[in-house]
Parts: sequence; structure tokens; C-alpha cells
Amino acid sequence: MENNFPEVGPTAVKLQHLRYFVNGLAALEISAYTQARIISGIKAFYRFLMYEDKITEDPAQLLETPKLGRKLPDTLSYEEINQILESIPLGEPEGHRNRAILEMLYSSGLRVSELTDLKIGNIYADVGFLRVIGKGNKERLVPVGRDALKYLNIYLEEFRKEMQPAKGHEQFVFLNRRGKKLSRVMIFLIIKKQAEAIGLKKNVSPHTFRHSFATHLIEGGADLRAVQEMLGHESITTTEIYTHLDRDYLRQVLNEFHPRK
Repeated sequence: MENNFPEVGPTAVKLQHLRYFVNGLAALEISAYTQARIISGIKAFYRFLMYEDKITEDPAQLLETPKLGRKLPDTLSYEEINQILESIPLGEPEGHRNRAILEMLYSSGLRVSELTDLKIGNIYADVGFLRVIGKGNKERLVPVGRDALKYLNIYLEEFRKEMQPAKGHEQFVFLNRRGKKLSRVMIFLIIKKQAEAIGLKKNVSPHTFRHSFATHLIEGGADLRAVQEMLGHESITTTEIYTHLDRDYLRQVLNEFHPRK
């Protein structure tokens, strides 16, 4: 912007100058998300100048940000989830570990980082809960299903106990062959491998399991607030992206329950 308005300093900038700059970003084909981050920084800068009494009017107050579409990730049906789970060869050394990993992702809707950071002392199998450390180092209790606990217990009792954890990794639940906690990338690779094994064409990731977990709960009639709590979302609006339902289901609900269907 200084190339076009060299005489205009930061404290003399007006809304039209900022709009000119933003239009230039769009002309450079910078993505809407990147534009939004840049504009957010500009707004924060001028709020700071207002706070410090360096300016009397905020030129960025009416600066528009690009509308960001909320892209929904692919969702797996229960049948597809089951096919992936059943495709894991339990005869292989990591088979029971990988089955426990995928069962837990779907059973509890964990983020991939929450899964890799899970520690043995945070499993309360007797009451069916996990203590999870989520975003912002916030803790929450998450219920875990019976099947997930079954495969987790097999892994812990028959395989994990026989491993020699690397120093500093003794408490992590899921370990690689070197005794270190699994990386996020490794979880991605495990899922990709099993999706390919069943010929699944969807773009599948750990987040797909989390998204499917929430979607299936909502379709089954779960309360949105309960799903928010399980997912560890600070705002209910974040949870709402997981509540999309397919059109056939919406049509079915309308036909069954609307008085003037």
C-alpha cells in the first residue's frame, strides 16, 4: 500500500486506503482464508492504535472480510466405518493397536492429537471414560464405547505390556515399534492404508472419524450440547458444522413429523 500512497502513514490511513489494499489482495488470487487473516491483523493493529490514543477514528472498523464457506469434510456411513475396522489384519504385529486406535477415534470423537497424547493413567475403563487434554490444554472427560474398550484392553494387556517404551514415553498409550508415542502422520497413514484396503474413494483422515462420530450421534437424536461437550468445543456454533444431515434424512423427518407434509 505504501507504493500507491507513499505520503500516507499508518496513523493517517483511511477506509478507502484499506479497501484499495484488500482489493489488491484479491487481484493477486490470495485465498479467502489468507485474506481474512491479513484483514484480522489490520483490524487488531488499528484497535491497538485506538487503545493507545494514537488515532481518534478506527479506519478498519467497517473493513469487510471475505465470506468463508464452511466446507464439510467427508462423512463415513456406519457400514463404511465397520468395513474399515474389519479390514485391519489382527494377525499383524500392529493389528490390535491399529484396531484400538480406529475404534477409539470413532467411539469418542477424539482429535488426532488427543489420541496420540493419551496416557495410560487417563483411561478409566471401570466407568467407561477417558480424561482428554484438548485445545488450550483444557481437560475434559469423554465416554468411550464398549468395543473400543475391548480392543484397547487387548492391546494394553497382550501387546503393550510386552513393549519396552523409550525414555520419556512410558505413559503414552499408543507406541510405535521403537517404543515412542505415535505421530499424527502415522495415524493418517494407518487410516489411509485401511481406506485403500476396502477400495474407499472418499478422502479419509482422522478428522473423518471425529466428524462421523458427531454426525451419527446427531442423526440418532443426541442433544447438541452433549455433542459439544464430548467434542470439546468452546462454542456451540463450532459444533453445528458437524450436524449436517443428508437430504434423504431431512426429507424423512419432514414427512414423519411436519403437520402439513
